[in-house]
Amino acid sequence: MPTQASPDSFGARAGRAFRRFVVVVLVLGLGGAVAFLLSQLNARTFTVEQSEGRLVVMKGRMLPTGSEPYRPSDSTLADAYAPLDLAGGSAAGLLERRFLDRDELDRALFDVIETAAKPRVISDDPKVLESGLYYLRRAEKLAGLSEEQRRSVKTMQAEVAYYQARSKLEDAQRLIAEAVVQLKLAATAQTRNAHSANQMILAIEPPVKLLEDALRTAVHGLSAPAAVALPASPLAPPTLPAPAPGEAKPAAAPTPEEAKPAAPPTPAP
Repeated sequence: MPTQASPDSFGARAGRAFRRFVVVVLVLGLGGAVAFLLSQLNARTFTVEQSEGRLVVMKGRMLPTGSEPYRPSDSTLADAYAPLDLAGGSAAGLLERRFLDRDELDRALFDVIETAAKPRVISDDPKVLESGLYYLRRAEKLAGLSEEQRRSVKTMQAEVAYYQARSKLEDAQRLIAEAVVQLKLAATAQTRNAHSANQMILAIEPPVKLLEDALRTAVHGLSAPAAVALPASPLAPPTLPAPAPGEAKPAAAPTPEEAKPAAPPTPAP
């Protein structure tokens, strides 16, 4: 008669259940650790998207995948990474990239901003120049630029500074002329300020005239394009060719003083 297998004891069944529990806990723990590390990596990752003609900076969520528009609490950073108007341009080269830190993102954003800013900051059109100032201010807020990019920012700042200074000189010329006209109007009226207006006109009119002339010269004369160099005068003496080896050097043309006839000798007494 065959012998029946004895049923497992309670201790054996408990041991197997405990081992299975430990394995499940380890698997869940490892899965959770991997998910946490992937979430941390994604949370430090930046991407960009193009929406309605604007470039939007995206930052990863604290999840293994997914992102949302980057809205830092610091006001300076919020201005630096606000949606960027592309003004009809394109940033197709950035849309597929992922940036692991802000410095890398800053350098990539600067290339887009520089392309839009450079032709605008050298324009004589005030409206175009104003749009160039917008892009230049955006570039100035990026902290992770390379040395070459920082030099480019300084160059654009110098271009803008010239046009801003010229505009301010024009404003100063206009405001001074308006102030003199208003003082003369106040001086001719029978008001309590007429005497003071007359005294002010006597004090400032001569130097104001000189200042207006200087401003007019600076704005309309000195800011004109540089004159083109004139060609050499056709009356200049021709350059003689160099003598061949062994050939006597030709005599130089006489100067006006040498070309004068010699004075006749004075007769002896």
